[in-house]
Amino acid sequence: MFTGIIQTIGQIERVSVLGDDVKLNIRCAGLDMHDVNLGDSIAVNGVCLTAVSFNESHFEAHVSKETLSVTVGLDTEHAVNLEKALRLSDRLGGHLVSGHVDGVGEVVLFEQLGDCWKLDIRAPHAISKYIAVKGSICVNGVSLTVNTVAGDVFSMNLIPHTLQNTTLQFLDVGSKVNLEVDQIARYVERMTEWASNNQPNKSPA
Repeated sequence: MFTGIIQTIGQIERVSVLGDDVKLNIRCAGLDMHDVNLGDSIAVNGVCLTAVSFNESHFEAHVSKETLSVTVGLDTEHAVNLEKALRLSDRLGGHLVSGHVDGVGEVVLFEQLGDCWKLDIRAPHAISKYIAVKGSICVNGVSLTVNTVAGDVFSMNLIPHTLQNTTLQFLDVGSKVNLEVDQIARYVERMTEWASNNQPNKSPA
């Protein structure tokens, strides 16, 4: 589990092709690796990956064909958002994030409004129902609050601190982003669906 509070911006420095999979070598000099163990999870642009080797400045992660097919930004050399897995003693500054991407969105607007920036993203229609005003959403691993929703397009305001400390600063219209919706919405839907399909049979009056 993660919080969506980015700890540092890393850099995918090498992408090694392994059949249909890839292995990433990621520079993470700004990430404190002293408490990381082999096999620990690290979120890379919002995708939960396993550290298969590491040192103080780099770690490697194996990315499967399946993960590559449902995410963006894990097959090229570029800057990425990094967050270590949540510990039970940590502050939950963002919201609960699993690192399992629900869909890939597209930036349709990114403009400055005073000191902040307005970011509009078109989500895949299948997950739009989970996105609510004042609810939480994870964009490339960053926990954000939704301001407005219009059909499949939702809008957020980004403060300068968020831009300066995440790769969202590099977005442009047409950029693709990893999206993870709030887990609570998915569980509510499942519980409602289960309750509807498991109503007890009423005895005749």
